[in-house]
Amino acid sequence: MLYTTSIIEQRARKKWADRNIYCVSNQSDKPKYYILDMFPYPSGEGLHVGHPLGYIATDILARYKRHKGFNVLHPMGFDAFGLPAEQYAIETGQHPAITTEKNISYYKKQLENLGFSYDWSREVNTAYPSYYKWTQWCFMQLFNHYYDDHLQKAMPIAQLIKTFEKSGDKNFSAEEWASFSEKEQSAILMQYRLAFIDYTEVNWCEALGTVLANDEVINGRSERGGHLVTKKKMRQWSLRITKYAERLLQNLNSVDWSDSLKEQQRNWIGKSEGAEVEFELAENPGELPPIKIFTTRPDTIFGATFMVLSPEHEMVHSITSPEQKETIDAYIDYCKSRSDIERQSEKK
Repeated sequence: MLYTTSIIEQRARKKWADRNIYCVSNQSDKPKYYILDMFPYPSGEGLHVGHPLGYIATDILARYKRHKGFNVLHPMGFDAFGLPAEQYAIETGQHPAITTEKNISYYKKQLENLGFSYDWSREVNTAYPSYYKWTQWCFMQLFNHYYDDHLQKAMPIAQLIKTFEKSGDKNFSAEEWASFSEKEQSAILMQYRLAFIDYTEVNWCEALGTVLANDEVINGRSERGGHLVTKKKMRQWSLRITKYAERLLQNLNSVDWSDSLKEQQRNWIGKSEGAEVEFELAENPGELPPIKIFTTRPDTIFGATFMVLSPEHEMVHSITSPEQKETIDAYIDYCKSRSDIERQSEKK
């Protein structure tokens, strides 16, 4: 007999859909097993080979676990917010909601043709208010909390305000706190909030009018459109994740992972213990602030022969000699067009 895929697989998929065989209940006596795939961005081009490459592997595992008696939750969704949708809308004059829905429909059809065992009743779409209202809720929780170093956990910012009102802080008294303006108090609290505003280096694309992630920059230009990208300091929302470094490191001991994977995580967390040291400038001492460096080996500090400033360091222009100004300016401009990954790989 010939295996006619167009008939047999289409018939099987219809039977699976009619019976909702991959729809799972929250109430079950079976042991739980959760398999989460990376949600694709629904571009107009449809799936590329990298999507099913990963999805096939997780689908094999999902089917195996079902046969082993597990209640398997295997959802799918779409990371539907993105710069490409905005740019496509600008170029074609179509509302991004329309093109995104069209692309999602195309993606779903492709995924269904591949026969993946997704519970589509759990579909997630990051562009829906029903989804992003929770990301907004999470942000507000972070904004309204600070990290208590003594308790080693997040606590309401309102509690910190009460402490300031009652006993002040190491830098100010309760009376001084009461005398501060609302703007001054807000600036102080911003130094504690888990979600805070700070000036950080970003990849700025003037043509697209937006900040780009490192993987969206190729050879100093935007992946989409090939526009020039430069490094720029801008006010950005940041998360104070470094406060959780110690807890992350300690909790790795209770995770059933391989030693090599745990070591990768420790390197990613990147906790370092050392000392900050200030070096006075030999020329014009006192006129310029000292250069502050961090070292994990303060015992070797007396063997230091030179130090290197990053091109973004605020003191570069102050200490550059007139003879080297043109060369330094050219190098700074060059670095502004390189991503962090490119600059690290060049090893200059």
